[in-house]
Amino acid sequence: MEQRGSEAAPPTLGVGMVGYAFMGAAHSQGWRTVGRVYDLPMRPVLAAIGGRDAAAVRAAAHRHGWAAAESDWRALVARDDVQLVDVCTPGDSHAEIAIAALEAGKHVLCEKPLANSVAEAEAMASAAERARERGQVAMVGFNYRRVPAIAYARRLIADGRLGAIRHVRVTYLQDWLVDPDFPLTWRLEREHAGSGALGDLGAHAVDLAQYLAGELLVGVSALTETFVRERPLLAGAASGLTASGGLARGPVTVDDAALFTGRLASGALASFEATRMASGRKNALRLEINGERGSLAFDLERLNELSFHDHTEPAASSGFRRILVTEGEHPYLEAWWPPGHALGYEHTFTHQARDLVHAIADGTDPAPSFADGLQVQRVLAAVEESAEKNAVYTAVPV
Repeated sequence: MEQRGSEAAPPTLGVGMVGYAFMGAAHSQGWRTVGRVYDLPMRPVLAAIGGRDAAAVRAAAHRHGWAAAESDWRALVARDDVQLVDVCTPGDSHAEIAIAALEAGKHVLCEKPLANSVAEAEAMASAAERARERGQVAMVGFNYRRVPAIAYARRLIADGRLGAIRHVRVTYLQDWLVDPDFPLTWRLEREHAGSGALGDLGAHAVDLAQYLAGELLVGVSALTETFVRERPLLAGAASGLTASGGLARGPVTVDDAALFTGRLASGALASFEATRMASGRKNALRLEINGERGSLAFDLERLNELSFHDHTEPAASSGFRRILVTEGEHPYLEAWWPPGHALGYEHTFTHQARDLVHAIADGTDPAPSFADGLQVQRVLAAVEESAEKNAVYTAVPV
């Protein structure tokens, strides 16, 4: 009988992560889990985690299984045991950290949106292109592409099951800012977040619309609004999407909600809504795509299900049907549980890590790339420009 360990162990991939809060915890889960679920060509090692608060980053290292903690991201990037840098910080530091890591010879994974401005995203994409010539890869973390039901929807569309796309609708609704006394966290400050619901939620919506349709937005018409213009200043540290505030108040400098329409390259029409002010909606990312041969619909709060309508069937028996996306033949499911045993939000980060490890080992371009992230940034910028001009149709630069 063959003994375990008789085959040569795969090479290791030392991961260093900058940031330890909400996204840091989610990415840690992915890196900690991926090698225990999938057979990989490289074995991820949680080498070091970095953050400005030395005590907090040490606690995060202990909690999430990182071997070392650094209070200076530059020291983390310089470590010999780190071959990949995972950037999970607020958007105002994405460009500086990612470009430095690429120039230091590291692979990079960067949370979305790629940057706070088109100029920063262009610099990051250029750095990634130069690094690619040296054999490095860079990927932006649009994790919802890795929901099995969404990946399966993309497969159905690519196989022509919907025919030519006519309409794409995406809404992303949350309610954690409904309370006007919720404090002024970094997500509500333009200098740190770049934009509000538009960048935080709208970036996902734009990426998914383009990913599923297989084509890009060429123009948009938009409205944005900030409903609560002052909030209590933050008192203490925030945790995830919860925080406490003091008596003094400060200005909110980002949007609370964004509503926009768009046109895809083929002429298909798209509509988007992103808000953090929809009471009762916790993480309601919903999309529907209508084509000449059928339609697809998805709701993140039921993320193991996909609704599919085949319009080529006889009208008397046709209609939307529920597909439970838990079969071994579905994307990413070959290594998980028996059919019917559902997955969750955290699994998208495991799938993201799997895809990135394979790209590094195979020397292939990961998706979505920094160039893809730049294109989404250009859409977001066009949305803001249109909103400033009271919804004037605005072309998305190529």
